[in-house]
Amino acid sequence: MSPRSYLTAVFSLAAVCNAGERYVTLEDYEGLGRTSPLLAATLTIFLLSLIGIPMTGGFFAKFYVFSAALQANLVGLTIIGVLNSAVGAYYYLRIIVLMYMREARDDAPVAPPSPALGAALAISVLATIYLGILPGRILEFASRSATELLR
Repeated sequence: MSPRSYLTAVFSLAAVCNAGERYVTLEDYEGLGRTSPLLAATLTIFLLSLIGIPMTGGFFAKFYVFSAALQANLVGLTIIGVLNSAVGAYYYLRIIVLMYMREARDDAPVAPPSPALGAALAISVLATIYLGILPGRILEFASRSATELLR
């Protein structure tokens, strides 16, 4: 739901892609949990955040967006958003199933991520989990910032 979750998921997907590869299919992620468990776990955390599973930053993002829509009396829009989230969850869970429940393809080797990409992914995972477990400080900071902007 949040731009950070989408961006970090894209970074994870980019790490799976081979250099110069133009087309990536879902089958390219088959067996990633066995061939590159750390990368698969990272992508799983980001996908669960995009679904809105509790203890990830995506949960609070969806919660506050849907709460704001309901407070603005946009019930129809909220229903559409929840249905869209359910459809999205199907596709995200499908990738997770492919990574862990299928055998790895021999023709799709995974190059290890560069140190810079690995560091970016690690920081993003920590931020995603931190926002899911302890969102209070960030929410307080955002609230104070919004109050200062309105002065």
